[in-house]
Amino acid sequence: MIKRNSIMKHKLLTALLIFLLINQVTNAQVTNYFSVKQTVDYGIKNAVQVKNALLDIKIQQQTNRGITAMALPQLTGSISTTHFFNVAVQTLPNFIAPSTYQVLIDQGVKDGNGNPITFPAGGFGNINAQFGVPWTASAGFDLNQILFDGQVFVGLQARGAAMELARKTADVTTEQIKANIYKVYWQLVVGKSQLGSIDANIERFEKLLHETSEIYKNGFAEKLDVDKVTVQLNNLKTEKIKITQQLFSGNAALKFLINMPQKDELVLSDTLDESRLKTDILDDAYNYQDRKEVQLLNTAIELNGYNVKRYKLSRIPTISAFGTYTKNAQRLNFNFLKRGDWFTSSYAGVKMIVPIFDGLARRSKIENAKLELEKSKNTLEQTKASMDYDVLNAKTKLKTAILTIDNQKQNTRLAEEVFVVTEKKYQQGLGSNQEIYNAQTELRVSQNNYYSALYDGIVAKVDYLTAIGKLP
Repeated sequence: MIKRNSIMKHKLLTALLIFLLINQVTNAQVTNYFSVKQTVDYGIKNAVQVKNALLDIKIQQQTNRGITAMALPQLTGSISTTHFFNVAVQTLPNFIAPSTYQVLIDQGVKDGNGNPITFPAGGFGNINAQFGVPWTASAGFDLNQILFDGQVFVGLQARGAAMELARKTADVTTEQIKANIYKVYWQLVVGKSQLGSIDANIERFEKLLHETSEIYKNGFAEKLDVDKVTVQLNNLKTEKIKITQQLFSGNAALKFLINMPQKDELVLSDTLDESRLKTDILDDAYNYQDRKEVQLLNTAIELNGYNVKRYKLSRIPTISAFGTYTKNAQRLNFNFLKRGDWFTSSYAGVKMIVPIFDGLARRSKIENAKLELEKSKNTLEQTKASMDYDVLNAKTKLKTAILTIDNQKQNTRLAEEVFVVTEKKYQQGLGSNQEIYNAQTELRVSQNNYYSALYDGIVAKVDYLTAIGKLP
């Protein structure tokens, strides 16, 4: 009994270990080292907005198939059976008795009293007759074919434009996702670089705190000097905590944007290269047609033109052909699967529907379609003007950011040199703690300005490439 319990415990423990192992493998964290290009590719493949835009393309494909089906023959089959619990009774004038009487009269037949038979004085009255049988069945086919319908033919012509509209809509959505990914990615890269500068500042002040504490122990500094350095160091550590939290939140936001599971780790492998910001910004030539929004609006204008044409053609007649082939049977009992007569009925024809007056509804639809077409054209012109503004604005911001980057980069280098010199003077007893405090403050300001200008330049470059339709 003891051995059996031991075996059972061993099996349960094994099963538990297998379960934990499977669960661990299932929930294992995946580490992704992504460049900005890899992040963009991942986002385009997995972002929900892009997936839905691609599904819209497939939806339009099915819609086009439905339009095509309207121009093809429509064949339907039907089969039915009916049981009459009470066959309908029809009252009719008695048309049988007069013939019978006429024969008797013609033959000179006499009644029981020996009198010749004559027509009744009150007439023959009515008879109740059942026309039909309790069971009927029918089976057949109906065929319809449009020969001419202006609206259907326009719909066939517009299929290509409708598909192109769905594709261009997906392109616009993809472009927007790409721009957002670039901005968030580089913002995080800038944040990582800024965090590196803060770490360097913390290292400087930890060294300075140690030196100041030693000077204080030797009686050549005041407790206030130690406290000031400590305050500065704590401020830097607090700033590091804040930026670290911002980077964590930004990383989570980027994973959400590209639809990456939050449990997976995303490591950004690209580093900053200021030279990228200074390329391809002097060329003033750009083409409106490179902009995805312009392409989308051109397709929308084409579709609105088809809409106007569709309503105009609704004023002319439509012609269609039709045909029916049916088999019918009547039975006293439900025995249609047995032998018996099935009677054939078939016909074919052509029908023309001529619109005469619809209360001016058609005219209203035509005018509305024309107005929508005019709105699309106005929107296109506005988008072109917006493109001009976006390009000019982005180039201005980019040039300003580049100048600021160069200035702040020089300021940061000078501020670092000033801090190093001030620190040495302080160590030699030739400077004050306040001078170090001021030097550190100026260094932090120049560093923050540098990284702020760097990110502004990145955003401006992304906006510029998006505006001219050249975002990679």
